[in-house]
Amino acid sequence: MRKHLVIALAAVCALSVGCGRSTSGTAAPTPPSSTGKSAKELVPEAVRKSGELRMATSEGYPPMEMYKPGTQEMTGVDADLAVAIGAKLGLRTRIVNASFDGLIPGLQGGRWDIAMAALSDLEQRRKAVDFVDYFNAGGAIMVAKGNPEGIKTLADLCGKKVVLAKGSSNLEIGKRQNDKCAQKMEIMQSEDAPTGLLSIDSGRTVATIVDSPVAHMYAKETGKYEVLPEQYDAGPWGIAVDKRQTGLRDAIAMALQELIDNGEYGKILAKYGTTPNAVAKVTINTGA
Repeated sequence: MRKHLVIALAAVCALSVGCGRSTSGTAAPTPPSSTGKSAKELVPEAVRKSGELRMATSEGYPPMEMYKPGTQEMTGVDADLAVAIGAKLGLRTRIVNASFDGLIPGLQGGRWDIAMAALSDLEQRRKAVDFVDYFNAGGAIMVAKGNPEGIKTLADLCGKKVVLAKGSSNLEIGKRQNDKCAQKMEIMQSEDAPTGLLSIDSGRTVATIVDSPVAHMYAKETGKYEVLPEQYDAGPWGIAVDKRQTGLRDAIAMALQELIDNGEYGKILAKYGTTPNAVAKVTINTGA
C-alpha cells in the first residue's frame, strides 16, 4: 500500500508491504488561521511571481491519482484538490507525473512546490518535509451488497472465509484479528484488491479489507459492494512541502481550510466517493 511507504533519505519499504508507525514527540505547527490574511496574501513572493503552483504526483493509485481514460490528463482527488488550491492562491496549477520514490527528493531539489500522492504523514518523512494533512484513511471491510453475513466489525470475520491482498498492510490487519479469534478465519490471499473482489462475487469468500478510498471507489463504480464505516490503522495523508518553505506551507494550509469552509473540498471528495475520508479542519504534521 502506497500510503505506508517511507521514502527519500530514510528507510524504504517495498510497495506491497506496510511499514510500522512510531510516535513522534515533536509538536506540530499550527495552521495560520489567526493571521487575518487570506491564502492568496500568504503566497511567497517568488511563487507569486512564477504564477504557477507546481504539483508532483505519481499516477496509478485511483481514485487519488489516475489518467482520464484514453488521455495523459491527470485526474483524481489529489489532482482536483491541487487545482482548487492553486486557484485559491491565484496561481495556475501545473501537474507533473513523477516516480513515487522521487517525490520528496524533487521537493528538496526545487523541481516542484508540493507533492500529493496519497502520502502518509509519517515521522520519518517529516525529517525532510512538512505535511499539510488533508485526508484520513485506513483499511475498511468490504462485503457483498446487502451484507448477507451481517458483518459489522473485524471480530465478525472470525470463522469466515476472507480474502486479503498479498503483502499488504490490510493482510496484517486481518492476521492480527485472526490471532484473537477463537474460531479462526480461512484467509485466501489475492494478488490485488480487484482479484480479491472476484472471490466475493463467486461466493468463495465473504469479505475483504481494502484501503478506504479505494474501497469506496470500487463500491461506487460497480454497485456490487458495501464498505463498512470503520477504518483500521487509519492515519492522515498530507500535502508535502519542503521544510524550508514554511511560507508556502502556510499558504497551502490556509487555502485548503478555505476550501473546506466553502464546501468545495467536500464536493471534490464526494465526486470520487471519498467523503468518509474527509477532515473537518486542516492540521500540520499530525501523523504518527
